[in-house]
Order: sequence, then C-alpha cells, then structure tokens
Amino acid sequence: MKTLSPSVALTRKLIGFDTRNPGGNETACTRFLAQILGDAGFKVVTAAFDDNRPSIVARLGEGRRPALCFAGHTDTVPLGAKPWRFDPFGGEIHDDRIYGRGASDMKGGLSSMVTAACRVAPRLSADDDLILVIVAGEETGCLGSRYLAGRSGLLGNAGALIVTEPTGNYPLVGHKGALWLKAGFSGRTAHGAMPEEGDNAVYKAVAAVERLKRFEFGVTPHPLLGGPTLNVGYMHGGININSVPDAAEVGIDIRTVPGLDHDLLVDELRDCLGPDADVSPLVDVTALWTDPHLPWVQDVFRTMTPLLGATPEPRTVAFFTDGAPLQKAYGGIATLILGPGISSMAHQTDEYCPVADIDLATEVYEQIAMRWYGLPNEG
Repeated sequence: MKTLSPSVALTRKLIGFDTRNPGGNETACTRFLAQILGDAGFKVVTAAFDDNRPSIVARLGEGRRPALCFAGHTDTVPLGAKPWRFDPFGGEIHDDRIYGRGASDMKGGLSSMVTAACRVAPRLSADDDLILVIVAGEETGCLGSRYLAGRSGLLGNAGALIVTEPTGNYPLVGHKGALWLKAGFSGRTAHGAMPEEGDNAVYKAVAAVERLKRFEFGVTPHPLLGGPTLNVGYMHGGININSVPDAAEVGIDIRTVPGLDHDLLVDELRDCLGPDADVSPLVDVTALWTDPHLPWVQDVFRTMTPLLGATPEPRTVAFFTDGAPLQKAYGGIATLILGPGISSMAHQTDEYCPVADIDLATEVYEQIAMRWYGLPNEG
C-alpha cells in the first residue's frame, strides 16, 4: 500500500472504532480524538448526555475574537442485514476508495477537520480562537449537539460554522428540519366475534391518518428548500386477529422549512389528530438556512471555485445535521455544510469515501481557516 496522507490514515483509524447508533458507545473514539487535539494545544472539554455518549468541544485561543468552528459527529448507523464485501471496521482501500461504516458519514469529514485544525493551530495567535465540536448521537436526532447547546458558555463564541458532513466537498447553505412524532391511540379489547363490546384503537388511528392526509401547513414554500412535507411512516395496532385491538400507534415524519415553528406545529397536529391521540416527539431538529450572499459564504465560494472547477451555486441537502442546533446556539451565525464523501453512500452497505475527497477537504478547511484569520496560505 502506498503511503497514506495524515487525514486518510486518521480516517482508517476512526473507521476502526465501532460507534454504531443505536447501541451508543462513542467513548473510545471520542477519547482518541480528544488526545490528538489536546496534544496539538487545544483545550478540550468533554460533556456526555448519557453513559458512554461523550461529546467534546476543543478550543484554541483566548476567545478575544469570534472563532471559526468546525463540527462533526462520531456515531454511525447499524450495518444492515446485507453482508459486506469489505470489513466494515477495517478501513480497507480499494480503487482509491476507503471502505467502512462511517467512511462517508462521517469519519472522513472528522479526519479532515481534525488534520486541518492541527496544521493551522501553530500559525494562530492568542487572539485567534478556533473551535472544533465533535458530538455523539447525531444519527438519532442531534442529541449531542443539542446537549452542548443547552450548557451555557461551553461552545464559546463562533462567527462562522462548517459542518463536515458528506457533500462531495460542495458547499451547501441549508437543509430541511425533521420533526418525527409518535401518536398513540388507546381502546378496549374484546372478543373479535363481539366487537361491539370493545373500543377499536385501530379505527381511531385510521380516522386520524385520514385527517392527516388533508393537513395544510399554510406556509409559503422556501425558494430553495421547497415546502414542508408530511408522511405517515408506519401504523401498528392489535396483537391477534380475533381480538379488538386496544392499542395502535402511528409514526409521522415531517420535514420543515425555515420559519416554521415546531412547537406550534405540534399543537396544530394534535388538533388534527384529535383528542384520542397521545402525541410525543421522537426527533426535533429545525431547518438550517444561511443567506448565500453573506460575505463569508461568498468568500468560501471563491475559495472553492478553482478546486471545483466552477463557482458554487446555492444548494441545499435533504438530510438534517448538527448545524441546526449549533447555528441556533451560536446566535444564527453563517453555517455551511461542506465535507468529503458521497451523501448517497451514507447508511449503505459497503459504504465508502473517495480517498481524494478526504485530502481535498483537508486542503479546503485549511484554506478557509487561513483566510478567516487573515494568514498567508503556506500550501
């Protein structure tokens, strides 16, 4: 095997940590990254929202100026039922692709941002603050970033944010929000031959779903993200065929756009579902949007132009990211989603990331950081 760049070598090591979620054990991977950043001079603070679910905030500098912040997550999704051709924790490289669970989503991005930060760190003064936020629990609703956002002062003061999720190194300016709800319905069981003696919970659920089909959000579509959507993802009810079901459950997947208040939306959906529904949120991540005309965004676009071979156009992505809670925690700062890997490879069997993407992302992050701090690019 040819000599690997530092960021690709680090990607291989990170893939070797089993951080599947659900399951939830990001501890070893997080400690490994914390050690690297600590050795590079970063002050690292650890905060866990649950056992074996630590996140870290690594800061360099005294915070006299707004920092550039990079963010990513350590957790990955399960492997799936289909057999893998390559060891999902091996980080094997074939045909200039690195394979493994998390290669694209998003241990390649983590490796690139950590490597770039360690390269930039020696060139910064005490007035130059650089922040890395590395979180657990993103895949199940941005749990780590939401926990950090709720701890006053922990995140520091950032002026711009890059979320290093896989975008093929194309800078994206937003994503839809996700509001996943569970609606439970209760009834009274009885013999299937005497249904009049029972209270059928499935009938209540079906009636509620019919009302959901007619639900109107009443908002103007966003120029890039479009309109909000609602999908009933599952409906479960009953245990056996010859009994009246006394319980049913409906799973509702709503994708939202900027300006749509989730708390108000939940209230409206409760009204729509009716008094029989017991509604509880499962995932609540707001939409992310940054005005592409902001000076920093345009500066990043200019940085990316020679690397991409064309000037980037404002684009968005379907999946949610930690950018939403972090942007809010930082007071609405300009936020871009920009990282190595192929978004469609996320959660796939034999997930991979092009090796060249990881090296390019490292270069991109270094250039963006140097421009943020007004330093000459030594590359």
